[in-house]
Amino acid sequence: MIWIDRSYFLVLVLSIIPLITNTQAQTCTAPDQKTGRCTLLRSCASLFNLIKKKPLLPEDRTILSRSQCGWSVTENHPMVCCTDPIDTPIRVGGALLPVPGVCGIQTSDRIVGGTNTKIDEFPWLALLKYAKPNNIFGFHCGGALINDRYVLTASHCVNGKDIPPTWNLAEVRLGEWDTSTNEDCDGVGVDADCSPPPVDVVIMQKTPHPEYNPNALEQYHDIALLRLEHRISYTDFVKPICLPKAAELQERSSVGLKLQVAGWGRTATARFSNVKQKVGVDGVDLAKCNEVYRQEQVVLRDTQLCAGGLAGKDSCQGDSGGPLMGVTTADSKSPYWYLAGLVSFGPTPCGQQGWPGVYTNAAKYVGWIESNLVE
Repeated sequence: MIWIDRSYFLVLVLSIIPLITNTQAQTCTAPDQKTGRCTLLRSCASLFNLIKKKPLLPEDRTILSRSQCGWSVTENHPMVCCTDPIDTPIRVGGALLPVPGVCGIQTSDRIVGGTNTKIDEFPWLALLKYAKPNNIFGFHCGGALINDRYVLTASHCVNGKDIPPTWNLAEVRLGEWDTSTNEDCDGVGVDADCSPPPVDVVIMQKTPHPEYNPNALEQYHDIALLRLEHRISYTDFVKPICLPKAAELQERSSVGLKLQVAGWGRTATARFSNVKQKVGVDGVDLAKCNEVYRQEQVVLRDTQLCAGGLAGKDSCQGDSGGPLMGVTTADSKSPYWYLAGLVSFGPTPCGQQGWPGVYTNAAKYVGWIESNLVE
């Protein structure tokens, strides 16, 4: 989703403009009488950058209003007459996602039954930092970095019913391993593997799925995008995970798949773990999972998937929004990690025999994710 000046939208709504059902560019005449192409506002660098100015000056508003050439019904986005060179549009959607080999590569509760990760393991894991009253901050959810500007998490971490109204999801922390130390080192002496300090990045925009209902037991569409204030640089300790874009991953059944969950949430012996934890879980048939959850009047859909269900091995509170991960070679010569799901909900207490955890099925939301990415 793109934040656009609301007063500009008012101008747009009050204008009599055609509805365009596709986004194929058509010839048009710009306010300066130059010939342009009628295209999505977000694909026209000069006008898109203009609308992001604060404050939006009256003369800028006039240019934007006079540049309108329609409204895309399919994209739910304004169309403008753009005279930018054809080879310099703003990149949007899937073009902003890294490819396998850039994503999904690593250099080396809420997790129950987990073990410590290596310091450079799962470098896409993020911690969500909440600002609380009296200048107090805390980490209460996880997420996954998917490119140099966006983190994916669960919607209930953004607008869930259990988030106190006095809390504000303010920042994302990347490159963390041990939250109890300023400098993280795995090992001692000359053999120690140490990482740079973690990076805290302000969240510029939060986009929960529009169909997510915080009060629903089923927690359908439990997914949200966080746009960071600035682009981050990739390192051995900060890298993106791949989305399941390949056809093979879109169609693959998760039943019996060997998957991993990671995070800093509750463990079997402590409320939270200081060190990043991981645990292996197997994918579970959704129909069998439904047999269990119907006891709680919960009916799951194919936009969700289940994994785990063994005593003592589960994702748990505090891992919410964190990634369920698999390894594949789809569309690649080398193995890479991909995002299979996001931690959504599960039994209380965690890690009960016969009660799998429920995850948002990432493959079902690749289109939604791409449609909300902008440069």
